Amino acid sequence: MQINYGTVKYLVEYSALRSASMSDVTAPIAAPAAGTEHRARLLEGMARAVAAKGYADTTIADIVREASVSRRTFYENFADKAECLTALYEAASGNAIAVLRAAIDPHSDWEAQVEQAMAAYFGVLARNPVLLRTLFIDILGLGPTGLAARRRANQQLADLMLDVVNNRAGERKRKTPLQPMMAMAVVGGINEMVLHSIEQDRAGQLQELVEPAATLLRAAISAEF
Repeated sequence: MQINYGTVKYLVEYSALRSASMSDVTAPIAAPAAGTEHRARLLEGMARAVAAKGYADTTIADIVREASVSRRTFYENFADKAECLTALYEAASGNAIAVLRAAIDPHSDWEAQVEQAMAAYFGVLARNPVLLRTLFIDILGLGPTGLAARRRANQQLADLMLDVVNNRAGERKRKTPLQPMMAMAVVGGINEMVLHSIEQDRAGQLQELVEPAATLLRAAISAEF
């Protein structure tokens, strides 16, 4: 199995994207700030380990070996493997959302931006199909903690959608703003599309979802005018 370690590093870094260009979706980004290096290395180690072995078979020993840190350092940052996975999920989700945000030009026509934004979002998710499966499926196996992490990520996506749709510079005010529940429904629909692709072993072909996801979002926006 071939593992794209450059993508693993990209997924777990905390720094912001350098620009909104599509080429930067796969570009490396700045090193973590002082004081977060060990934590960032542990997240990358976790990502490498689960990409190679899957979450169930990954041990603390695997994580610290991949991260080149001590077991003591692991426990200074995380209580257990589940907490490390949750942190990895949140870091990866945050960067995927940053990619989506960077692909949106608030001054251009929203209709024209939908597919580009979706392509950027699905593009970064699809870079490592094995890791994506862990982040989308295994996270739910953590019970309430994993579910809460998923809900926070979904809320971030919904909030971004509401901000972009309802507060676009230079556009007429919407008579009926896009409602939070409608935005969350779109996010849920997109997540279900991704989960279906993972279950069908098509996690590396998420670009197939750009058109249906864009259609779903346009329908939700049109319904709210």
